[in-house]
Parts: sequence; C-alpha cells; structure tokens
Amino acid sequence: MKKVTVIVPVYKVEKYIATAVASVVAQTYQNWELLIVDDGSPDASVAICQQFNDPRIQIIHQANRGVSAARNTGIRHAQGEIIAFLDGDDVWLPQKLEKHLAHLESSPSVGVSFCRSAFIDESGNFLGTFMMPKLKNITPSYLLIDSVVGNGSAAVMRREVIEDSAMQGCYFDEQLHHAEDLEYWLRIAIQTSWQIEGIPEALTLYRVHPQGASQNLFKQFESLEKVLAKTRTYAPELVAQCDRPAKAYQLKSLARSAIRMHSGTVAVNLMHQALVTHWSIWKEPRRTLMTLVAAYLLWFLPQSFYHQIETIAQRMIGTVQKYRIRHARPSI
Repeated sequence: MKKVTVIVPVYKVEKYIATAVASVVAQTYQNWELLIVDDGSPDASVAICQQFNDPRIQIIHQANRGVSAARNTGIRHAQGEIIAFLDGDDVWLPQKLEKHLAHLESSPSVGVSFCRSAFIDESGNFLGTFMMPKLKNITPSYLLIDSVVGNGSAAVMRREVIEDSAMQGCYFDEQLHHAEDLEYWLRIAIQTSWQIEGIPEALTLYRVHPQGASQNLFKQFESLEKVLAKTRTYAPELVAQCDRPAKAYQLKSLARSAIRMHSGTVAVNLMHQALVTHWSIWKEPRRTLMTLVAAYLLWFLPQSFYHQIETIAQRMIGTVQKYRIRHARPSI
C-alpha cells in the first residue's frame, strides 16, 4: 500500500482544527502520515493538535510565512509517495483518500486527482450546495479561466508531479498569499505532461467564512493579476488569449462568494466589473444570469425576505447537484 502524506498548514484555526485532524484519523485508507505545519500560530491551534495521540501525526514548527511556505515545509518533510493537502478549517469525508488512491491507481497519466466539494458554514452545517467543476479534459486555458480544483483541500497528487513542477527548489509560490493553488495547478498543466482530473464524489467539506469578506475577495483578484503576470513570463500566448476572460470569470466567481457571505453591494460591484471586463461570461448564460439576479436581490431586498428566497433557491440547486453527483459515473 502506498503511503500518503497529508499536509495541514495551521494558523489561527483553533475553532476548526480538531475537526480537520479528526477527519484524517477517520479515513478508511489508513496508511498515512499527517504533517501539521505550525505557521507561527499565536492561538491554541497547536495545543489542540497535541491532544491527538497518534504516532502517525507529526507537528512541525516554523515562523509565520504564509500558507504556501507552510505547504512547502510539509512537502520537504514528506515521506509518502502520495501528497494530500487539507486546510485547517476544512473537513474530509472518510473515503476521501481511498477514492483518490483508487483514481490514481487506475489512471497512470493523472498526476493530480481532485474532487467536488460541499459548502459548510462556520458551525459545520451543510449549506445545501456544492462546487461542481469540470472533471476531465482540463486544458491550461480552461484551468486559467475556471480554477477547477476549487480549494486547497480537494487535491491529492503523486510525489513525482511535485518533483517535476519544482521551481528553484520551491513548490507553491511563497510570494502569493491568495491564488497560490491556481498558480501551482496551472504550472503543472503547462510545464509537465501530467493530467489534472477530478472524481465526481463530494469528498471535501469547504467552510465558508463571512468575516472580512470584501477585503479578502479583492485581494484574491489582485493575486490573479499576479498569477497572470508570472505565467506570462513562460506562456505569453496563453495569457494573451485568456487574460480578459480569466479576469471576468474570476470576478463572477468572487461575486458568488460575496453572495454566500451576504455582501450584496460587493457582489453587485464584482458582477458589474465582470460584465465590463469580457463578454465571455455569457457563454454560461444561466449561471451568469442567476449570479447577477442573486446579487441584485441581496442588494435590494430586506434581509429576512432575501433569506427566504435564498433558502428555496439553495434547496432547488442542491437537489439538482445531488442528483448529478449520485448519477455520475464511478471514478474507477
């Protein structure tokens, strides 16, 4: 059985880290090591991790340098043939590793296996909807305009991919504090022969945080511009083709995040910017129109009335998404 190294960066996640670690311990695939990288966390996160009595768990300490540096530290200490990432505020379902190992075993050209994700709130309650990305035939141009992996807790990858994509001894770009995942997957897709492919199951629970929504969302867009500038240095034709569409799709995606965080004014502003940036977002007319309508409803309607509409809409969307997941072809 191949050994899996699970890397969890830890910084100010004391409310959630016990659940994250417990979800690794509960995996049906048990040949793993868990590297908890303390990124200079000032709260009780590390003390909580120390309460787990499992010889497969190791805590590594470093001064605060950000999530990319924490992941890179974990990679350098990893003993596994397979590397998996879990953010300290997210959760895995028990079959997460088992499903991804089977996917990689059956697909030798696939280097990065990811899954769909379900949204949960701060308390861990299911919000009723999912991230539903494209799963196969993922080209660099598609990856640039729609970061299909979705979040830092969805991907499981071969160690060979990490070595093939190393950049001057580093893996994740430590100069990026947002969109570092996108930059890494994009570099793998462009500079290596490995495929990035998803499986239909929603095996990751992605936590939505309402705090600091506006500032964080706009920082994410600034980081996309940095990713485009970096990618332009080695793939200028790709960036020339995808620059404006990538920005438009990112703005629309951030508008959906603002809607989930109930930031109506921010959502409307982001959608306006998306529409002005590039017409290509109308290639997804239903999704674009739904996002635009939801942003305006959140902006105009009384909060109590909007919440009633939101609950009905989420229930309908979630039912359709569950049906698609349930009737998807098996990943192996």
